[in-house]
Amino acid sequence: MTTTYTVLSEGLGKRFGDVHALRGLDLAVAEGTVCGMLGPNGAGKTTAVRVLTTLLAPDEGSARVAGHDLRREPEAVRRAIGVTGQYASVDGELTGAENLRLFAKLLRAPRSRADELLERFELAGAADRPARTYSGGMRRRLDLAASLIVRPAVLFLDEPTTGLDPHSRNGIWDAVRELADEGTTVLLTTQYLEEADRLADDIVLVDEGRAAHRGTPAELKAAIGSYAEVVVAEPAQLRAAAAVLDRLTGAEPVLDAGRGTVGAVATDPTLTLPRIVREVDAAGVLIVDAALRPPTLDEVFLRLTRRHPGPAGRAADRNTAAPAPQGVRT
Repeated sequence: MTTTYTVLSEGLGKRFGDVHALRGLDLAVAEGTVCGMLGPNGAGKTTAVRVLTTLLAPDEGSARVAGHDLRREPEAVRRAIGVTGQYASVDGELTGAENLRLFAKLLRAPRSRADELLERFELAGAADRPARTYSGGMRRRLDLAASLIVRPAVLFLDEPTTGLDPHSRNGIWDAVRELADEGTTVLLTTQYLEEADRLADDIVLVDEGRAAHRGTPAELKAAIGSYAEVVVAEPAQLRAAAAVLDRLTGAEPVLDAGRGTVGAVATDPTLTLPRIVREVDAAGVLIVDAALRPPTLDEVFLRLTRRHPGPAGRAADRNTAAPAPQGVRT
């Protein structure tokens, strides 16, 4: 079966003076899927979105978005996409209905489209209130609705749920998944790794302006092995437990003093939970709990980028991760 790529870039480069924001970024986002673009702060994610949405011209490379060449057909690209940035673009003095009707008029869409989106995003009850009176979650839903006035082939979401409470975030997630199910291709940048795990069909880990690793969430997790974690009774024993996990796994442990946990990636398939418990106990460490489980996307991120994942990461004493594993597409 031939895969149709709605977003396809090769060697995208962008410089700001001496700073190389993008260094040959390659992307391939299949039609009707959600692609999560992850990376540490400053990795180039937002710059990539700004280039692919024609807000910035690339210095190098090429890209096609919804079948249109980024350099030669920028207006056609703009007609085919929707964009929701990190900050709401709606006018706080206008009501929710006025905001969407204004966008509909500017984009030559029927007025009924605005009313349809108000219903879809559960904003009809607040349609006549100024947007400045909306909660953060409501403003983000209104902003997302505005980007859908004309049904886009590609929707770019740049950290769409930053600062939202869990209930509001879940509402945005449901809307994004519905859009993908209806055929819209979504390119999502996020610092919330749970968000990418829940939504993304494919993930690209961007580091230093390049696509360093890619795969499905399951592929990325499987590639780094299992995760051994121990909960100690006394925080003073964290270092002793870490020394045991270091010896058993060969990976640099991650300590979280607040939770009283120490964990490490375990690539040895013969390592068992009973052995971990025996070895930690033999070191004189009193433990509350222990587990040998599949890694979370947070742990994958730390392993592959050796960086903090931003707001999604737990407050922890995180040490340098071990080298990147084999098996992940790079």
